[in-house]
Amino acid sequence: MEEKLAFIMKVKEENLDFAGVCRRFGVSRRTGYKWWRRYQAEGLLGLDERSHRPRSCPHAGAGVWTERLIELRLRHPHWGPKKLRVKLVAAYGAAGVPAVSTLGARLRAAGLVAWRRRRRWPRPWQERGDLSRATAANEVWGVDFKGWFRTGDGQRCDPLTISDLYSRYVLCCRVAAEQSYAAVRPLFEAVFKAYGLPAVIRVDNGSPFASTGAGGLSRLSVWWVGLGIRTEFITPGHPEENGVHERMHRTLKAETTKPPAGSRAGQQARFDEWRQEFNTERPHEALGQEVPAKRYQRSGRRYRAAMEPEYPGGYKVRRVRSNGQIKWGGGKRYVSEAMVGRLVGLCWAEPGRWEVWFGKYLLGDLYENEPGGLRPSVSVHQARQLKPKVLPISPV
Repeated sequence: MEEKLAFIMKVKEENLDFAGVCRRFGVSRRTGYKWWRRYQAEGLLGLDERSHRPRSCPHAGAGVWTERLIELRLRHPHWGPKKLRVKLVAAYGAAGVPAVSTLGARLRAAGLVAWRRRRRWPRPWQERGDLSRATAANEVWGVDFKGWFRTGDGQRCDPLTISDLYSRYVLCCRVAAEQSYAAVRPLFEAVFKAYGLPAVIRVDNGSPFASTGAGGLSRLSVWWVGLGIRTEFITPGHPEENGVHERMHRTLKAETTKPPAGSRAGQQARFDEWRQEFNTERPHEALGQEVPAKRYQRSGRRYRAAMEPEYPGGYKVRRVRSNGQIKWGGGKRYVSEAMVGRLVGLCWAEPGRWEVWFGKYLLGDLYENEPGGLRPSVSVHQARQLKPKVLPISPV
């Protein structure tokens, strides 16, 4: 303080320049001017030492946000920093919430997350251009069985899953008694009554969705056709063509089956709780961090009994018998057991050959000079990739 006072007295002497006073006292001109301005503004009190403590500290709330982050992570152990930040902003407001990278670093520091290489689908194939694009709710539903596993009591568990590919909303995750038409149809009826009908259902080539019979249709997909639902079969060995649904399966497996529940009933309870969280709480990056329930709405197409297809004039209409045969040309010709009880239409194509249709789906050909059954006009795999055709007009 004495040195500062002496400095001020020398500055006040008019015969000494300011720079010379600073050199004499061994201080920079910046420091000298600071002392002089404070003296002029506050007098001798302005020369007191002042605290160097910053007025604000950007890390003052770091501990609070870390506690909130860890608490939220423990409630949702499979959520990453992007989803956790959305929930923190919703709960506490955007002001002060750390960035995603900061939250990720704090999770790693707490030992709650590890570095993981991002998985990418290999793409050696040419993507299917004929698959429908979901641009609104209920345009395309993904359907599949998540890989079966055994519960703690040794019982086999086959979860049937149905999701809307536009909104990511999971409409069904139910344990089926088995992978059969009889076990699965009641589950679909419950979903159709609750949510209405989609325009398209996309499935793989396994049972009970597909078959190796006419057109690749099974009893289940024949029933869907009768309801006015188009069935899309993905290419065998390419689950990425139903990638949105398969990605949901990865989350389902990680959050409900490791380890599995002790019984089927216990596992179903887990599925129900998970579906509720997945649809209404879990933010989805593909949806701009919105929840599926915000994007999904019930279909306007109500569930009614399956209708028989109508065929243009000139078609020969036959009902498929219980053994999969129809009466034709004075005998019985085999079509498909999946068509039992359904009406098929036969259209004259050329002399000796008739096309067999089920609604808008071409099943194959019947030849008058052959005693056997239906001959597929194309391979089963190709038939599954074809879009429904417009029924031709018969010349007969």
